[in-house]
Amino acid sequence: MSSSFNELLTTNQTKVSIDIAKHLFLKESNKNKNIVFSPLFLQFVLSLIAAGSEGPTKQQLLNFLLSKSSDDLNGFASHFVSDTLNDAAPAGGPRLSFLDGVFVEQTFPLQDSFKQIVSKNYKTILASYDFKNQAEEAVKAVNLWVEKKTNCLIKELLPPRLNDPNTGLIFANALFFKGAWDQKFDVSKTKDYDFHLLNGRSVKVPFMITMEKQCIQTFSDFKVLRLPYKKGGEDKRRFSMYLFLPNAKDGLSALVKRLTSTPNLLRNFRNSRLEVRDCRIPKFNISFGFEATDMLKDLGVDLPFSPKTVNSDVSHHGLFVSNIFHKSFFKVEEEKEEGTEAAATSDAGFSYKCARPRSRLDFVADHPFLFLIREDLKEEILFIGQVLNPLAR
Repeated sequence: MSSSFNELLTTNQTKVSIDIAKHLFLKESNKNKNIVFSPLFLQFVLSLIAAGSEGPTKQQLLNFLLSKSSDDLNGFASHFVSDTLNDAAPAGGPRLSFLDGVFVEQTFPLQDSFKQIVSKNYKTILASYDFKNQAEEAVKAVNLWVEKKTNCLIKELLPPRLNDPNTGLIFANALFFKGAWDQKFDVSKTKDYDFHLLNGRSVKVPFMITMEKQCIQTFSDFKVLRLPYKKGGEDKRRFSMYLFLPNAKDGLSALVKRLTSTPNLLRNFRNSRLEVRDCRIPKFNISFGFEATDMLKDLGVDLPFSPKTVNSDVSHHGLFVSNIFHKSFFKVEEEKEEGTEAAATSDAGFSYKCARPRSRLDFVADHPFLFLIREDLKEEILFIGQVLNPLAR
C-alpha cells in the first residue's frame, strides 16, 4: 500500500473511532461511568465480518467503516498487525501483544476462503466449540484464552452463561499494552488532592506531580497534554498518551461533541515542551466491558446480526454474528517501570484560533477528562476513554 493510501485509511479509521466513542460516552446509561475501550479493535471485528459477507450486509459494513472494499480493510489490518503492533519490549520499548479470535459453533464449518483471509491478514485464531450442548465449557475455554493473552488483566470477557442457545459465531480480540513514561514521575511527589465529580461533590485522589516541561496545547475551552512513552532502540514508532481536559469542571459532554466534529485535532499537535507551573494527573485504574452488537445497531449496523437479512460466505449455512464482546482494562500510575498498563479485547482544525499560552502553564486534571493512546507517526488510536471518578473501578 502507498503511504498516501494508508494515511487515508488511518484518517477514516480515526473518524469511525471518534464516532463510536461519542455514541458510547454520551449514552445515558454511561454518563456516570469510567470508560475505556479500543475502537480500532471493534473496527477489526467489523472488517473481519465484511470479509465474509456479501450483498447489502457487506455494503453496510463498508459504508460504516468508510472503505471502498474489503481488500482495503484487509490490507490495512495486515499492515497494522505486522507493523504498529509488533512488540517493542525486547528493544526497551512498550510491550505489545495482540491476537484475534473467531469462535464458531462446531456444527457450522467455515469456508476455506474466509479461513485464509482471517489467518493471513488478521493473524486470527479460529476455534470450534460445542455452544449448543456444552456452552459453559466453551465459554470457560474462550475466557481462559483471553486471560492468557492479556496477562491475566481480563479474566472474564464472555458472560458465564450465554443466553442464546442458537449462538453460532462469536468474535473476541485481545490487546496488551504496557509502556514506561519517557519522563518518569517522581513517586515521592505523589500527593492526595480533591477530584471534582460531575454531581458537585469531590473525592480525595492520589495525583502524580511533575515540574518538568510538558507538551501542552491550549484552546479556548480545553487543554491537551501529551505524555510520550519510552521508545525502544531504533524503533521508529512513538506511542503517547493524550489527556483532554475541559476548562469547565462539567465540560466533558461538550468536549466530546466538539472532538467529534474535528477528529484530526492531534494532527498538528505541538511537540515542543513548555514550562509548567502546576501539572497534576490522577492515578486511575479502569475496567470496562460491554456487548457491542446493540451499540452497533444503534449506529446503523444491523444486517450482520440478523438471521433474516444475512448474506454471507463465511459458512455454507448463512451464519450470522451472535455476539461481539469487548472488554478493556487501563491503569495509569507513576511506579518506576510501569507507566501505563492496558488491555483491550476487541489538526487543530477548529474555527477559532488556539489560545496563546502563558509563559508557564497549568495542567491540573482534577475534574472529568478524556484520554487516548496513539501511535503518533501513523496517527493510529489504540485506546479511548473517559475518567469521571479515578477511584471508581
